[in-house]
Amino acid sequence: MNYEQARFNMIEQQIRPWDVLDQDVLKLLEVVKREDFVPTALRDIAFTDVELPLSGAAIPNKSQHMMFPRVEARILQALAPKKNENVLEIGTGSGYMAALLAYNAHHVTTVEFDANLAQSAQQTLRANGVTNVEVVNADGAQGWSAAAPYDVICISGALAELPQAFQNQLKVGGRLAAFVGGSPVMEAVLITRMSETEFRRENLFETQVAYLVAPQPSSFKF
Repeated sequence: MNYEQARFNMIEQQIRPWDVLDQDVLKLLEVVKREDFVPTALRDIAFTDVELPLSGAAIPNKSQHMMFPRVEARILQALAPKKNENVLEIGTGSGYMAALLAYNAHHVTTVEFDANLAQSAQQTLRANGVTNVEVVNADGAQGWSAAAPYDVICISGALAELPQAFQNQLKVGGRLAAFVGGSPVMEAVLITRMSETEFRRENLFETQVAYLVAPQPSSFKF
């Protein structure tokens, strides 16, 4: 398997055509090795345009997936984390999105409810030399107030509705990306906190991603 050729094809055939033109993002997709974050048995299809299932989850009957590469790239481009910014991610999964966010951020706190996935992601991040990510095994249904407020919040899973608690944990000028709505059509949204009381919401694109796994589904207002 020629991973470098597959990575090039992913960027040129999936990412660019989906309006990801930021050169920093495209370069980052070359630097952070996606194949290192997928289950070993799926390494050869790490760059395909699908949601890859994550093995080893501790929660029965709850399938968790890595997002489409093009979706990850669009969200990363929209959030545009900076070197002095602190980031919150909800839904660590494999740790790949946390690694992408961490490359251009000061620090990333990523919250994963599934204990097995949290442990695996932490090991993978360390093995890939990502030192500015803290993996927290906890319920992120209402964000993670322990380290709030944040410059950037990335919710790596779908929600029926976005709890106000997430917006409250943003700094003024901070950005939040989330997938909101019901299957089969969800909206990827970018929310910017303009002031203490004002938020600007931008609809980025329509998609479908797996719902965020949490211990208390009612908190997501399904």
